[in-house]
Amino acid sequence: MDVGSYFHSVRLEVEKCRGCTNCIRHCPTEAIRVREGKARIIEERCIDCGECIRVCPNQAKIAVSDSPDKLKEFKYTMALPAPSLYGQFPEKVSIGTVHAALLKLGFDRVFEVAYAADLISAATQAYIAGARSPKPLISQACPAVVSLIQVRFPLLLSHLIPIASPMDAAARLAKAEAAAAGFKPEDVGVFFISPCPAKITAVRRLRPDAASHVDGVLTIRQVYGEIRKMLPTVVRELPVKASAAGVGWGRSGGEATALEKVNTLVVDGIHNVISVLAEVEMGHLAEIDFLECQACTGGCVGGALTVTNPHLAMARLKHQAGTVKRAGREQQEEYRRLLDRYDWFKLGSITGQPRQPFSLDRDVATAISKLEMLEKTLASLPGLDCGSCGAPTCRALAEDIVQGLSLETDCVFKLREKVSKLAKEVMELASLVPPAMGSAREHKPAGEDENEHGTG
Repeated sequence: MDVGSYFHSVRLEVEKCRGCTNCIRHCPTEAIRVREGKARIIEERCIDCGECIRVCPNQAKIAVSDSPDKLKEFKYTMALPAPSLYGQFPEKVSIGTVHAALLKLGFDRVFEVAYAADLISAATQAYIAGARSPKPLISQACPAVVSLIQVRFPLLLSHLIPIASPMDAAARLAKAEAAAAGFKPEDVGVFFISPCPAKITAVRRLRPDAASHVDGVLTIRQVYGEIRKMLPTVVRELPVKASAAGVGWGRSGGEATALEKVNTLVVDGIHNVISVLAEVEMGHLAEIDFLECQACTGGCVGGALTVTNPHLAMARLKHQAGTVKRAGREQQEEYRRLLDRYDWFKLGSITGQPRQPFSLDRDVATAISKLEMLEKTLASLPGLDCGSCGAPTCRALAEDIVQGLSLETDCVFKLREKVSKLAKEVMELASLVPPAMGSAREHKPAGEDENEHGTG
């Protein structure tokens, strides 16, 4: 996979696209246009949420992940299963059984992201207790939400909690464990099993603070079938280190539930998240300490790269969380020791910078002028947001027109209006006679009338 400042795991398979416009109507950042019968993704606006993957009837949108063959590049491989993976299987399939099946797929070790989530919960609890940051504080656990804030709500970047995600924490801890066991860093491959494209992008995109500690990403869709094949061969399930709270991170509300004595608000589904963030941007919800935002319905169990209905997966994951112990005093002490041992838990940073792709121009005066043109153009459009022009809304089309990317006649209603006007003008022109010609009667030669009627 190529790595760049705007790497995206969500890609378009052009030959499969039929230009149906389903994707443009569902994209939360208006990052897609249809031009010449094919969808086009505006990279600066895309947040890799996977909504387009969900709604495309032609499967033209895909997520680019690593191949399982990449495991062969390392002498020692470690799987990092997202907690949402456990909710994909029937309740009778235990977490330890899923881990054992992963070993049969070729991994040498399984390091639980759910256990890292326990640690992140403890770190978050401590941060909130001493935070002076503006409220509500927002988790960085969902990379699609972080990207959404970069793109649409840059003023809220200061609300993000500067603590690593469970995926990043698990990768760091897994590599530290491998190093302690005597493995060389270059021999160890850490692979995250992802429920969504946003987490693939989070691994691959260049960041100013540090490179990702994850060496590869496989999706739940990639491994689900293989795990199911291996389940009958599992003789002994592996012990589970994570607590019930850590496992619960895979569903909506799990992150907030793990926090004690904190006033929390939970929201899932990207369009619901946008609505709540708009409220925060207006200065509302200051009474909330912690805001858990999940781009996918149901949380990570509803990711675009999962296989099970999110509501069913939520119920299954809740059951699985109930099969493991809650963190007792001994585990809490272990969390505190690890948080004290690794400085990176406390020295986290806010991911990324504002992208501001919606700016009309860098020059303020020019931007104001374009905004006036945009409003004038928008007023002339029908306001139906039908998408037939290839833009998601009339306002998006007006913006494209002002930026020189589209024409007013791309709107079928404006085109019909102009064609009708032109046809009327043509008919009017066709009925006119040049003034030099006068009427037909005036130009007849003298005596012509008499010849026509005869002379007696």
